[in-house]
Amino acid sequence: MSRIGKKPILVPQGVEVKIQDNLVQVKSAKGQLERKFHQNVLVKMQDNSIVVERLSESKLSKSLHGLTRTLISNMVEGVTQGFQKNLDLVGVGYRAQKKGNKLVLSVGHSHPVEIEAPAGIDIEVPAQNKIMVKGMDKELVGAIAANIRAVREPEPYKGKGIKYENEHIRRKAGKTGKK
Repeated sequence: MSRIGKKPILVPQGVEVKIQDNLVQVKSAKGQLERKFHQNVLVKMQDNSIVVERLSESKLSKSLHGLTRTLISNMVEGVTQGFQKNLDLVGVGYRAQKKGNKLVLSVGHSHPVEIEAPAGIDIEVPAQNKIMVKGMDKELVGAIAANIRAVREPEPYKGKGIKYENEHIRRKAGKTGKK
């Protein structure tokens, strides 16, 4: 039995959960998320919690059991607290600014790079070298943060680029001079 999959998900006060077939809708004052899950798992409400059960003992069902529970748990956490990824720009002249719904990055390319925030994602720039990506959908927040990081990934010699806030960049030694 999946240790993660058999844990019930407690539904906090003010969160409304609707389950029809395998479509789960989670709604609160902040917003709404919905997702359709595989038929090999059964999602149901018991008292004030959500329980995920697998319908067979196949390898697919076992792998989907814990995944489904975690995805639903992330949906509940997303509509209550939300998710956030912080990015740092490291490098001389590297900066970010917000223009309307777009993030404009100047990170050493011959042109500024513009990234548009999709619906449900909020991108904030508290300082020129800091970016905050916020939203309810954990998967979408992570994907947008990864797309921003991919514009200029940190390089191992000087550490210049866009990195996650707590990311450690493994540094390499540069060339050694001839004697």
